[in-house]
Amino acid sequence: MSTTYTLDTKTDRAHPTPKPMKRLTVPAIRGRKTDGTSGEPLVMLTAYTVRMAQLLDPHCDMLLVGDSLGQVVYGLDSTIPVSLDMMIAHGAAVVRGSYHSVVIVDMPFGSYEQSPDHAIRSATRVMKETGAAAIKMEGGEAMAETVAFLSARGIPVMGHVGLTPQAVNVLGGHKVQGRDEATAAKVVSDAKAIDEAGAFSIVIEGVIEPIAIEATRATSCPTIGIGASAQCDGQVLVTEDMLGLFDRVPRFVKKYDDMAAQVSKAVESYAAEVRSRSFPEEAQTYQPKK
Repeated sequence: MSTTYTLDTKTDRAHPTPKPMKRLTVPAIRGRKTDGTSGEPLVMLTAYTVRMAQLLDPHCDMLLVGDSLGQVVYGLDSTIPVSLDMMIAHGAAVVRGSYHSVVIVDMPFGSYEQSPDHAIRSATRVMKETGAAAIKMEGGEAMAETVAFLSARGIPVMGHVGLTPQAVNVLGGHKVQGRDEATAAKVVSDAKAIDEAGAFSIVIEGVIEPIAIEATRATSCPTIGIGASAQCDGQVLVTEDMLGLFDRVPRFVKKYDDMAAQVSKAVESYAAEVRSRSFPEEAQTYQPKK
């Protein structure tokens, strides 16, 4: 059953309360693809904070609290050091800042691989402590049993195949998948296994386009591409990448703005006004009552 959410306006920095909307549901996302045919492509972006969630939410079907926050927010070299506590803290913030999108939280490295029992303990914490609608796990056939275990117990799972950043040490880096017969076959078989295990959608990352299309056609649930193909059933990007907040981004990223330059310009103006004592002006100060 959908729930209508409104945003808290009690704090000075709260976003204006939007027109009440019913939050999308996991079944609604899954239902975008029926009998192998997808409807309107699904829109997903990453979010790690309340404010960013507020800005993205009206335009997205899903918000992913990705373990990419390790690099984007914390400046880590990879996603490997990200902890479950970190994911839960950011997941709860994104849920509080959204009212429309389905919020999915990444399961970080080491929080689910050991066994289905291990995974459900971690996933239960995520669901209880964040209020998110689903979790995301990397891995293909090896994780199918866990996907089925969680799905059967009320925890919706988004899969993730192809280039899986948590396996960067096994893959030997962030290498595009599907260029040879072995990895191409693995991408497709992994996607089919996760689909058959009950995932409601699957991220396909860093895969050559023909194989991404083949995997999309081979699965009954929607696929979400990132460095894959426009023929996937939806797309996801790291928000900070597509906004142009970083100078260097992966080849598959399209920069829709140059926010880094805008931030730099604004801070330059602020610094100049502080140093010239032209800020604050009277409008930004408190004067004695007349």
